[in-house]
Amino acid sequence: MWFYITMFICNLLIPFLMIVIGNIMYKHPPQNINGWIGYRTTRSMKNEDTWQFAHHCCGRIWFKAGFILIIPTMIAMMPFIHSNDDVIGLVSLIIEGIQLVVLFGTIAPVEAALKRKFEDGEGNV
Repeated sequence: MWFYITMFICNLLIPFLMIVIGNIMYKHPPQNINGWIGYRTTRSMKNEDTWQFAHHCCGRIWFKAGFILIIPTMIAMMPFIHSNDDVIGLVSLIIEGIQLVVLFGTIAPVEAALKRKFEDGEGNV
């Protein structure tokens, strides 16, 4: 049972981190363009406007996606409460894999929004 509880909590880490970090990115993005912290792509690091827009957009998406992932994660784990550790581990691996696909899948809409807003590629509106 302890393994199930541990994996249940671990499976909720990605959605909760998406909510917390998404909120931080949305409300308090890194002030300066840097190579260490923040949404760092070639397009987002063009200038200050693209940097701020990318964090605002990505933060909003991560915040919403984190909330959306919590319920399916909990529902997916419930049927395996009395399963053996191997099954629980495999289910957790699948759930976390799906969560990571969603996490990295947010790059495409953010890049598309950057491209739409800053059409000429130089970050000028």
